Amino acid sequence: MTQRQSEGAHSSGPVLSGPEGGALSHHRPRPIWRTSRPLRAVLVGATGAGALAALVWTAATGFVEPYVALAFCLVVAAGELARITLPGHREVAPIASAGAISYALLLSLGAGPLHHSALQVVAVVALGVALGELPHIAVGRGPRVEDVARRVFATALVAVAFRPLVERLDLSGPSVTATLLMATLVMFAWAVDSLTAAVLRAERLRTRLAVAVRDELRAQFATGVAIGSSGVLIALACTVTGLAGLLVFIAPLLVSQVAFRRHAEVRRTYLETVRALSRVTEVGGYVENGHSRRVSHLAHGIACELGLAEAELLELEYAALMHDIGQLSLREPIAAGATVLASPREQRRIAELGSAIIRETGVLDNVAETVRRQCEPLAGDGDEGVPPLGSRIIKVANAFDDLVGENGDAERRTAVLERLRMDTDSEYDPRVVDALATVLSRV
Repeated sequence: MTQRQSEGAHSSGPVLSGPEGGALSHHRPRPIWRTSRPLRAVLVGATGAGALAALVWTAATGFVEPYVALAFCLVVAAGELARITLPGHREVAPIASAGAISYALLLSLGAGPLHHSALQVVAVVALGVALGELPHIAVGRGPRVEDVARRVFATALVAVAFRPLVERLDLSGPSVTATLLMATLVMFAWAVDSLTAAVLRAERLRTRLAVAVRDELRAQFATGVAIGSSGVLIALACTVTGLAGLLVFIAPLLVSQVAFRRHAEVRRTYLETVRALSRVTEVGGYVENGHSRRVSHLAHGIACELGLAEAELLELEYAALMHDIGQLSLREPIAAGATVLASPREQRRIAELGSAIIRETGVLDNVAETVRRQCEPLAGDGDEGVPPLGSRIIKVANAFDDLVGENGDAERRTAVLERLRMDTDSEYDPRVVDALATVLSRV
């Protein structure tokens, strides 16, 4: 048994299972009324209270054109039932969102104008969302409540801004003014929703808001265009064709949703394949069980703290999961798989062999380069200059987990962190080590 194993075998500290797990010191328990994500709590609470108030008010005063309200409620419910999860853990329901926006923008339905209020729009959409989510909840696939709240909130913004203007401007059918107004409000709602999603993402990942805003605008552009344009087209078409327009223009959006779902499934399959590949070194006894996962979680937390973009986070996750795959070429495993205890020459050999294996995929060249340079000193090795930031992050995360192990207590984590700080002049990036300390300090 190595020194690291013997020191870690009798420890009883908590396992660091993610970028927000573990701590360097003991903290008082958080009171039950407090939360680590207050902005999320405010959004969900305010949206839920507003939706409930709208339901109560609409039920008390009666629904205007109840059959129309029922049709759009069922469309929203069906779309919510068919919601999908896109890369970045983003839950979207394109059909539900387009149906909700079109109901908020609806001017007339063939025969005559409609005069439903913004509160009725919120009530119908909230009821449809609730009905669509019930089957998911029944089978244990509960939604991300902040994403559900965002969908209701975005529709409420459009309804509150548009419904009073319908009466004031006497809009009753398709016109240039109505179309431009609809498009402007939809774009405004999309911008607010993207900003809200960015704030929630920055709060959840503890990353920089500017980075989160860029990621959300880029990630939601395609779905936002599809949902917004479909909502406007449905609202305009229904003024001429009645409820038939609702079904006609939902069909193209359904095709787009299938494409979004396939893209998400490909990304998910790719990541699961990488995770399975990273387990080979653990099953073969080359590294400790869970080492790759812990390094990946640590690296992700450090990268968020340093403000890496979403695409860079994904590549870093791949590299962190496969950073030890080069050990498969060793005749004899390193003691406990701790490459930080191996000689620099052995570390370079493992990194180069791992990089060569990853390059065989033909599509992960950046990941392979990150893995290849993970063992280089801070100033670089040779004429290539300073290693990429991803390599420096993996170097720190790997060294920390190699020296702490699965069950390191608070004192051991503190000692290892100080040891890493002592080598920031030559081996480890001080910014990365400081970010690691910040990640570990969170409960």
